[in-house]
Parts: sequence; structure tokens; C-alpha cells
Amino acid sequence: MPLKDGRYTGPLYRALNPVYAREPLSGRGAELYGGRFNAKGTPALYTALDPTTALREANQVGSLQPTILVSYTADLGPIFDTRDQDGLKRSGMTEAMLTDSAWRSKMLDSRSVPTQHFAGSLIADGFAGLLIRSFAKGASALDFNIVLWNWTSGSGVLSVVDDEDRPSWM
Repeated sequence: MPLKDGRYTGPLYRALNPVYAREPLSGRGAELYGGRFNAKGTPALYTALDPTTALREANQVGSLQPTILVSYTADLGPIFDTRDQDGLKRSGMTEAMLTDSAWRSKMLDSRSVPTQHFAGSLIADGFAGLLIRSFAKGASALDFNIVLWNWTSGSGVLSVVDDEDRPSWM
């Protein structure tokens, strides 16, 4: 699978709201609103290992919404592998906690969100991100995401694929 010695090297994809199209490396939307693996105030990039998974992830509510699909090249780590059951157990995380579909309602009701606490622990331990199976509607057990919290300093390289070298990506 995609991790070697705790690093991910290869392509990543992200489908994002057009509002953030000029800043595909910002993580601002996740920082403003929070997500399954980041509390409000913590920037994150929710990426996928393939474009179809990225589109599913970005359009989980209703019909397909306006979306910008971005491709990246990545060489990042360390990445926590949620397929490692022993690692999950040591972290106090269970499969049921990872797949809890009520995370959003808990967050909106200001209740504790275990996956956000888990992510906070991983960030404190120096992880750049985590590899996680996609829970989006229509995803299979072979569809994976990498959620990134550190993609700019010391963790490696994440670059937008742009053969025209448009300056707005910088």
C-alpha cells in the first residue's frame, strides 16, 4: 500500500470549494469549520489517493456541487497508518470511533469528538497526517484518504501539479 517507512510518496488529490481555488495549499476551510480529524482552528488538507475518492469526499451532501479538483505531488511523513490495529489500540482509538457518523453533530453541539482528540494527539506526537479509509457514500474498502496537518515545514514536500506554472498557487 502507499506508505513506506511511515512516509507517503506519490500523487494526492483534493476536491475543494471554488472559494478556496486560489489557495489549494491553505487548509483554511477545514481550519474555519473543523472536520472529522481536525478541530476548528487547526488547518488541515483532506486529500485522497485517487480523484474519484476526492470528489466523493467533497460532495457528501446532496447532489454534486461546484468543485475544483486539484492534483498534488507529495513526499510527506510521518503519516500514521490507521490500518495498523496495534497502533490504533495504543492510541486509544477503535474502528467504531473512526467510523462514527455522528462526529459532525457532536462538533456542532460542542460535544467531544474523539477523532479530533485523536488527531490532536497525533499532531502533538509529530505526525504530518494520517492514512484513513474513506467513509464517503459509495467508497469501497480500497478507497483511502490522507489527512494532513503539517505539509509546509519539516514534514516533506507537497506541491500543486500545474504544468502552466500559474502564480496564484504560490
